[in-house]
Amino acid sequence: MSRCRREQGSAVKFGPALMRQADQLAAFTEDAPRITRTYLSREHRQAADYLIALMTEAGMQAGIDALGNIVGRYAALDPAAPVVMTGSHQDSVRDAGRYDGLYGILSAIACVKDLHARGKRLPYTLEVVGFGDEEGVRFGVTLIGSKAMAGAFDPAWLDKSDANGVTMREAIRDFGGDPDAWPDVDRRGKLAAFVESHIEQGPVLLNEGLAVGVVTAIAGATRLKVTVTGLAGHAGTVPMGGRQDALTAASEMILSIEKYALDHSAEGGLVATVGMIEARPGAINVIPQDVGFSIDLRSGDDAARRRAVAALEGQLHQIAARRNVKVALNRFYDADAAPCDPTLQARFARAIAAQGIAVRHLPSGAGHDAMAFPALCPTAMLFVRCGNNGISHHPDEIMSAEDAEVSTRVLLDFFENYVPPPR
Repeated sequence: MSRCRREQGSAVKFGPALMRQADQLAAFTEDAPRITRTYLSREHRQAADYLIALMTEAGMQAGIDALGNIVGRYAALDPAAPVVMTGSHQDSVRDAGRYDGLYGILSAIACVKDLHARGKRLPYTLEVVGFGDEEGVRFGVTLIGSKAMAGAFDPAWLDKSDANGVTMREAIRDFGGDPDAWPDVDRRGKLAAFVESHIEQGPVLLNEGLAVGVVTAIAGATRLKVTVTGLAGHAGTVPMGGRQDALTAASEMILSIEKYALDHSAEGGLVATVGMIEARPGAINVIPQDVGFSIDLRSGDDAARRRAVAALEGQLHQIAARRNVKVALNRFYDADAAPCDPTLQARFARAIAAQGIAVRHLPSGAGHDAMAFPALCPTAMLFVRCGNNGISHHPDEIMSAEDAEVSTRVLLDFFENYVPPPR
């Protein structure tokens, strides 16, 4: 564990309680013993009731908005004070871990509880939000809660259906919300800053022995579907030198994608993943004629990501020409990086240094609710170490009470020392 002031004599305030609360929330699941909690489900309501009780006990006014977001408000003494928002998502993927999203809500509530116990108000109103849906499991739409607050809610989403044919509109009504009141959730022009604390979901902090880190940007992403077309033939009669094997060509292409990402990984944390592949006709004794595979490219530097797309497109066409096959690339998803505000990064860096921890800046390769907010207000993220090689979205996702203690102290330091700039 990283050396911190707690080890120099200060009492443990936060860690064990946060671990107990995360365990309690893990019990609100649709398919025990696995953890699954989807948007507007009965378990979403149970988690909301639990979090609202914690918020109220911590000294906040708390409730649920029209779309199912959980909102706690720790008001400044001045009714005209600016608003700083913090929090993360309450929903989960299927068969999830217990800290993704929820930890960022619980840690923020713990900070407010400590402030309230000391009778301390901030120069801004602090809102803690548990966003209803970030993962997109139920309706196939991600970041529903945060996009609604960022003014990017698409009312067409209300007509999307889940696996049982229930529309989002119907589910919101059944939950007790109001689908037609989605404009009321919009917080554009009302926020001075947005801050999110989240487990890293990766191994960087773990490998470097650091409890926390400062996020520089949430990576932008490009996704492509690649189709390679060769010529089928009998596996026993077509000589090796005369084959137009789409699968061996695709294999070389995939290795070239990996090599490019390895060679350029310093460029905004560039990563490339081929996550799906299909070969047809799929017979053991037939040379593959058609192969499709996916490419997921991510970087915190949009220019680096665009260069990668262009470079890889050129490389794949060269391989196809040399192997006498055809290749087509279809780009079906593009999202720009969400940069974190330098001033807020510096504030987090000072809070980390105050705990006696070396300051590590790193990009986030995963998407988060925070990526919805840079167009509205300065945005920042604090990453917290997780164990098991950084595994997340999995039951083996873990974090320690010691790291929960340290990261909550860092977050509290940030809140107590941050002063929003004048409007």
